[in-house]
Amino acid sequence: MDAASPTSRRSDRRQTDRATTRWLRFGIPLVLVAVWLAGGAIGGPYFGKVDEVSTNDQASYLPQSAPSTKVNALLPDFLGSDSIPAVVVAQAPSALTDTQKADLTSLADRFGAVSGVTGTVSPPIISDDGRAAQIIVPVSSSASVGDVVGELRAAASDLSDGVQVWVTGPAGFTADLVKGFLGIDGLLLGVALLAVFVILVIVYRSPLLPVLVLLTSMFALCVALLTVWWLAKAGIFVLNGQVQGILFILVIGAATDYALLYTARFREAIGEGMPRWAATRAAWRGAFEPILASGGTVIAGLLCLLLSDLATNRALGPIAAIGIVFAMLSALTFLPSLLALFGRAAFWPFVPRHPLGALPDDFTAPVRGFWPRQARFIARRARPIWIIATIVLLAAGVGVTQLRAQGVPSSDLVLGASEARDGQAVLGDHFPAGSGSPVTIVAPQSDLTAVVSRLAAEPGISSVAVVSADSPSGQATATVQGGQLVLVSQGPPAATAPAPTVRDGDVLVYATLTDAADSTAAENVVRTIRADLDTQLGAGTTLVGGTTALDVDANDTAIHDRTEIIPVILGVILLILMLLLRSILAPVLLVLSVVVSFAAALGVSALVFDGVLGFPGADPSVPLYGFVFLVALGVDYNIFLMSRVREESVRHGTRRGILRGFVATGGVITSAGLVLAATFAALGVIPILFLAQIAFIVAFGVLLDTFVVRSLLVPALAYDLGKVIWWPSALWRRGAP
Repeated sequence: MDAASPTSRRSDRRQTDRATTRWLRFGIPLVLVAVWLAGGAIGGPYFGKVDEVSTNDQASYLPQSAPSTKVNALLPDFLGSDSIPAVVVAQAPSALTDTQKADLTSLADRFGAVSGVTGTVSPPIISDDGRAAQIIVPVSSSASVGDVVGELRAAASDLSDGVQVWVTGPAGFTADLVKGFLGIDGLLLGVALLAVFVILVIVYRSPLLPVLVLLTSMFALCVALLTVWWLAKAGIFVLNGQVQGILFILVIGAATDYALLYTARFREAIGEGMPRWAATRAAWRGAFEPILASGGTVIAGLLCLLLSDLATNRALGPIAAIGIVFAMLSALTFLPSLLALFGRAAFWPFVPRHPLGALPDDFTAPVRGFWPRQARFIARRARPIWIIATIVLLAAGVGVTQLRAQGVPSSDLVLGASEARDGQAVLGDHFPAGSGSPVTIVAPQSDLTAVVSRLAAEPGISSVAVVSADSPSGQATATVQGGQLVLVSQGPPAATAPAPTVRDGDVLVYATLTDAADSTAAENVVRTIRADLDTQLGAGTTLVGGTTALDVDANDTAIHDRTEIIPVILGVILLILMLLLRSILAPVLLVLSVVVSFAAALGVSALVFDGVLGFPGADPSVPLYGFVFLVALGVDYNIFLMSRVREESVRHGTRRGILRGFVATGGVITSAGLVLAATFAALGVIPILFLAQIAFIVAFGVLLDTFVVRSLLVPALAYDLGKVIWWPSALWRRGAP
């Protein structure tokens, strides 16, 4: 057989190469889509399993060195179990009858049979006015507190004869908090996705493209949640409702922003007549660097939260960073694959068939289009624009002085109806308001008399008791008479005089507060007791814990974290911008613009919270969370803008490059800002004070960044300064003004 000719062999190779290329052009996108579909199919069911690895127990957030954490760790040694008290309070229109008291005693017995109740349920304790009673029910901290409290409330609903019953105390408030977070999986996602879909339909006027973008966000979230779930399962992170909600919103918002940036590049390439595969390559090259830079900046800012002493803050950093990683991966692999497969059809019915238009070179002449006209306005009035914008932002920032971010009572964490809050109000009407949530003090047995004497002298404490295994109720009322400690059994009389339970030379003392355990007055009592006992007995001799002490330690730790972490985040972001823009002055100005914008957002938010919404204050972590998201995400948009400005400045000079970069990025950044603001605003549908405040601060701040800082302040300031903005880079030395 004759050998084939060289021409025939070359023809065969070309046909083989074309066949291989066609297979790769469709095969690679199909494989990537299949991988993401598999990840979404595996991760999707984990939306319903988050409660298996999450906790809303405040004690688990604090560092091990906190006094209240140490006390919590010692409680099982004295009590035999680790529990959270539920306070069941019953109230009658008049004095309780013998029949009603018997019914309450029977109710206490039924409580003891509820799964998750551990230890001894107290008998009904009748108030001095005879109209109310309280029952202390210890709920195992390892049980599902929300479910246990639900069973207690169901059992209490059977009580009749005009007696009303509420379940309150630490367990009651935890149950209400858990109930408040129930909408995260369904309501929050539904509202966020609907808002994003509507915005995308308006922007692109296409029914298919918004679906592709939302799929990009949802699959990124599914895979991120799958990863986070197993890390939480392994005990690496502490996952709670607020971290979960922020993860959902951040991934949806960030993935959509990155998807918009890629889609804009792909649409531009399609409009220039490129086939789908060439358009995919061009769009990917154009979007890769800004997406990587912006995502890297957000990740760096989030990871600074690892410096926090609060476990929930320390967990949010890497958990949210994982979400951003998958948002970037989805926008750079899944969405490009979908658009490569759908091609022009993704933009139907408004398929781009012509180039979208060249950027104007002469902004002194009349121009067409909103963004070119805006650029021309900036060029003609640069200095007045940035000066007025700065003054307005600084004036708005004055409101920061009105922000009350020293902590809020547990009873105010849930917005709307709260049985625990109502029950606490009834409890305070008939008993010392701190009943059921006492201050717990671990002290050496040798100092017990001195500790009881000091506690009894405190006006904010109504009674003192000592844990005693000899007392039928497990506690003995403690007083000091004639310098001698006197213990009297609570409940039925004991066969012998009670003695304190001693563990490793220490005893456990309960001090009932006259004010509600989550009130400012109660916190002041705890601070006073700690200071006095340290002075009297020596620092560290006694440990003061309990619900109020947990609040004190959590607020103090959050304030410390806020003061320490914010400067670190600024430094890290500034360094990243310097490396990206290869300049010093431009990054400094960009960071300052974002800081001023954050101050304005926080100032306006403080006025709205106090004067319009009537919020009782804010958690100390609210400003920190707002700062992390607004600074990191605000710098995101500046990266989109200034990276394009630098690219244009190299070829056209700084001032013309600023205007061209502004026009080129105007539409996509504005759309991204609207999407991100809408997704964070969706947090407001969850009736939790912390999330509602974060929703407003971030949504308003993002809009401020989008329409004032990015659209007016930064381009006008950069245009006014000219090429000096690139100091000390080579572009400053060589570039045109």
